[in-house]
Parts: sequence; C-alpha cells; structure tokens
Amino acid sequence: MIILTGGAGFIGSCFIWKLNKEGIKDILVVDHLDDDEKWKNLQSKVYYDYMQKDDFLEAVVRKQIPKPQVIVHLGACSSTTITDAGYYIKNNYNYSKILALWAFEEGVPFIYASSAATYGRGECGYDDDISKMNDLSPLNMYGFSKHMFDLWLLNNNYLNNKVIGIKFFNVFGPNEYHKGDMRSVICKNYSSVFEEGFIRLFKSYNKDYADGEQARDFVYIKDAVDVMYFLLKNSSRTTGIFNLGSGESSTWNDVAKYMFAVTGKKKNIEYVEMPDCLKPKYQYFTKAKINKLIDAGYTKPFMKLEDSIEDYCVYLKDKSYL
Repeated sequence: MIILTGGAGFIGSCFIWKLNKEGIKDILVVDHLDDDEKWKNLQSKVYYDYMQKDDFLEAVVRKQIPKPQVIVHLGACSSTTITDAGYYIKNNYNYSKILALWAFEEGVPFIYASSAATYGRGECGYDDDISKMNDLSPLNMYGFSKHMFDLWLLNNNYLNNKVIGIKFFNVFGPNEYHKGDMRSVICKNYSSVFEEGFIRLFKSYNKDYADGEQARDFVYIKDAVDVMYFLLKNSSRTTGIFNLGSGESSTWNDVAKYMFAVTGKKKNIEYVEMPDCLKPKYQYFTKAKINKLIDAGYTKPFMKLEDSIEDYCVYLKDKSYL
C-alpha cells in the first residue's frame, strides 16, 4: 500500500494518474475535501480508499493504519500569501513531522514535498547540496515552513532514514484548476489569450529585469510525476533532497510568446501592477541545479517549454483533467 497525502491536489492527483499508468492501484488517498472543486481531480483515478486528513492523522496517532510500503507526503498549504504563520506551522511543519516519525518507526520510505521557495532570492544559488541548506533565506512563510522541515530532518540526522525530499520548482499543467490565485499564469490567462488576444503579466520592480523578463524554471506536470515515480521506485536505496526542475530558466515573456503561438493570436502583453504584499516576497529568477537527480540515475529528457505549453493548452481548451 502507498499512502499519498494531498492526493486530490494538483501534483498528487497527477501522481495517481502516473501510478495507475504503471499498474499501481493499492493507494490510500488522504486529503481535505471541502467546498472547492478539488474532488474532480479524483475522477477516473483508481485507488483503494480515501480518508480526510484529520481522520487520517487521528488514526496514525492511534496506530490504526496498517504499515504501508511507502508514504508520499504532498499534503500542505501551498498558498504563498496567507499571513497566519501558525496555520503553516500546523499544516506544513507539524503534520510532516508526525508522518516522518511514523515512517521511521515503521521503517518505510518517506517521500515528501519541499519547494524551490526555500531558496528565497537565490543568494546562495539553487543547489540542493544539503551543506548549503542552513544558509537559505525564504521570502515567505510558505517557503519558510518547508525550509523548517528540511532543516529538522537535516539537523536531527534523519535524512538517512529512507527519506527523499523533493524541491518542486514552477510546476504547471492539468488538475490545477481549483487552485485560484495559485494557478499557473498559463492557466489563469488561457481564456484571455484564446478569446480576447491578450495576456497580463506583472511589471518588474527590479532594475535588473525588464517587465516580463522575470525568469523561472518551469517544469511540466508530466515530467514532474515521471521524476517522482523514478524516486519512488528507487526509494529503498536513494536518500536525500532533490531539486525537481527542468534545469532551464525561461521568462514570462517566453511563456506568453508560446501561448500566443499555440492559439494563433498576435502577441499582446499588458504589464500590470504587482500587489504590494507580493513585491518584497517575489522571486525574480529560479533555475534548478539537477546534477544530483542525474547522478541518481534519472536520464529522461524534460519537455521543452513550448511543447509542454502546447500540450497543456489542449487540456485547457477542453476543460479536461489528467
């Protein structure tokens, strides 16, 4: 049995899709389904049971959950704008510690989601070398909550306990429709590009970057779940924290160019003001160093950004799920 927390979310539900493609169906899905449309991500997926997060945690504490083969922990608050630090501590840090300690007790692999948000402005680069981890300075509480858990594992010498951390960079693709403001720029702007022929991007407030030239390491969800499956298959002999990005950096203007190319519209970009709350927390550049992932044996090439955007736009046009 695989326990998958956050299984109804964007990355989690796509990982179920990948597991199902590999013939794996013995999955206990854990999430928090409420009044949003996240439940639609579980349609057409095959798993043996579902539990609400609070019920699952209580069952873990009471030792009522059978020993799994592996725990894949993606459940967390992924919003970068919530200001309640206690909420992040409860949902991202403490929740993760409870599951990690249970995995250590049971002697099973523990795979969890960290984030490129832990790198902050990138003053120390984007290197997943753990010797540099204490020097990182996240820009928001979301990134800090992920960094706290990374450091808890590192400073307590837990990273050798069959632990794999995954620092996700800018993942985009089907099944993110429920994420509101946290959806990718591609998802949020598809209708305006396709129907009205324009896209809105944030202005730059950094003299080193022109408007729209802020850059990210974008990784398509199909690539992301391929990497996750590789790490899962090797979880009995692979440990550590790995960047999950393409190893390339592209600008928001590049994203716009590829979206207009797919839709056949003439490029028309409107640069808009960034909310004041985001300005001091904004990452102007990210680029994953993926040597460690390659050294671990991952060889499949990542899709080119223009190809992945073209593939994603098919889903956006049909309003379909992965």
